[in-house]
Amino acid sequence: MLIGVDKIVENIGRLPPDIFAETCQQILNQLQGQTQGVDVAEISDRFQKAGVILDLEDAEDIIKLLSFNFRLAAKNNLTAEQLVTKLDQSSSGWPKCALQTVRNMWSEQGAVIRTHQEAQVMMSVGQLVDVKWKLGMAVSSDNCRSLNSPYVSLLLKVADTSGQITHKSFEMTVPQFQNFFRQFKEIATVLETV
Repeated sequence: MLIGVDKIVENIGRLPPDIFAETCQQILNQLQGQTQGVDVAEISDRFQKAGVILDLEDAEDIIKLLSFNFRLAAKNNLTAEQLVTKLDQSSSGWPKCALQTVRNMWSEQGAVIRTHQEAQVMMSVGQLVDVKWKLGMAVSSDNCRSLNSPYVSLLLKVADTSGQITHKSFEMTVPQFQNFFRQFKEIATVLETV
């Protein structure tokens, strides 16, 4: 039974080269600040459409391993050769075509990522990617047969500092939402003066 890095690398070996390159490019785009995060669910769907059946956790592990190594290479100012050597030392199971893809991509984009990562160290705050909302009506509960109480349900899509996209959901009463809205209006007013 494979564990840790070897298991993740084995799963990388199951990916078609174009899908692996596309995954690397999404991670590199995020590390360059071109996108706000890497959507694990979307990448997992791409894997499945390409005929590679991996669960969401396995896809997440692939993204985390690649992102970690690209960040490490940026932080330590590694050349493409040094990065590939580190990957090869971490597991003997790396497919040669995957290492070649990493070498080529890091040669082309490594310098830009290093510069962007240095700037990112200054601000370690997540980013709001998307907001979805809906208005609902609670009609009853265990304690009360007739609530008839409106509520607002919010779903936030947030990219944390590592680029991992997570979903946060919560509900508010209408007065809570109105207060929330007022605060956002105040923020918008302040931003207009900047």
